[in-house]
Amino acid sequence: MTRRIEGHILTPQGFVCGTLEHEAGRVTRIEGERADEAQVRASALPIVMPGFVDTHVHGGGGHDTMEAGEAVAAIARTHARSGTTSFLATTMTAPMNEIRAAIAALGPVCKDRPAGAARVLGVHLEGPYINAGKLGAQPDFVRAASAEEILALNALSPIRLITLAPELPGNLDLITELRTVGFRVQIGHTAGSYEDGVAALERGAGGFTHLFNAMTGLHHRAPGMVGAALAHARYAEIIPDLLHVHPGAIRAALRAVPCLFCVTDSTAAAGMPDGEYRLGRHTVTKCLGGVRLADGTLAGSTLTMDQAFRNLVGLGLTLEEAAHRTSTHAADYLGLGDRGRLANGQVADLVVFDRDLQLQRVVVEGEEIDLANA
Repeated sequence: MTRRIEGHILTPQGFVCGTLEHEAGRVTRIEGERADEAQVRASALPIVMPGFVDTHVHGGGGHDTMEAGEAVAAIARTHARSGTTSFLATTMTAPMNEIRAAIAALGPVCKDRPAGAARVLGVHLEGPYINAGKLGAQPDFVRAASAEEILALNALSPIRLITLAPELPGNLDLITELRTVGFRVQIGHTAGSYEDGVAALERGAGGFTHLFNAMTGLHHRAPGMVGAALAHARYAEIIPDLLHVHPGAIRAALRAVPCLFCVTDSTAAAGMPDGEYRLGRHTVTKCLGGVRLADGTLAGSTLTMDQAFRNLVGLGLTLEEAAHRTSTHAADYLGLGDRGRLANGQVADLVVFDRDLQLQRVVVEGEEIDLANA
């Protein structure tokens, strides 16, 4: 059955004022007259853009990825209601038996998308192959990495992204080995130097995990891991909740990293009232818009991708630029040729905003998501 959506539609060539049609989960036709940003913002017509792609989701709706069981399906439904149409379920550093159980539970959800939910593309393995001196909110269950262990985990559920600290013994060579067999590797939770970062990129690392957070900062005589990212990276995650990173630092990263893209790093507290929640083995508290450990350390976020989009526009990005940073670049980074943009043949993942950038509709693989419980 063909479905139609009318409004200002963002295509790879810019906005058109017209109609998008989709059938059987794919975009089948887009037609209309070209429109510029000023016309789009001045109009009362809906604004139709590609659905959001989030590479870093720990939880939402009171559930945590490490819970296993039905938790990830509930997380996927929560994030779909804020415009995320596909994401990577992200693990925490933990004893290996807990990581293994969480990843095993993800397999069926990755294979078959639950009704009313975002597509779980696979796993972002954030640890345990990180630096114990840059844990951030990660529990201290750091261990040495091995390709054999990662391949065994991948047999349980597809691992699409691996965060590791390149300065740890053996990790530089491991990056090359992992890239050879098709894994994407990010630099993160690292006490490494600028030189370590450059070396990791040369070995095949593709990006940086939540840029600025849990890594060595920029100093003019010791550029650190942040300096390596700003000087050399094409891709990097950033958390634009305006708590994890100052707006000025976000602007600097936008100028320096061509395909900087947004992630939520969201926890079980996303979409929930203030109170206590789980983040892996930690108890975290949501209060005043943030999530923290008992010692005050930021512990993930309550951010949703629709708010990330609005925050970027508030920083001065155009609607098209903000869509690239919340959809297109992440999709390209993961090698998803049929997501992250609206064009014929693409997966029918889309979001519809009103002129005030409030979310009105979400479509995931052609399915209209019920926003009533958002």
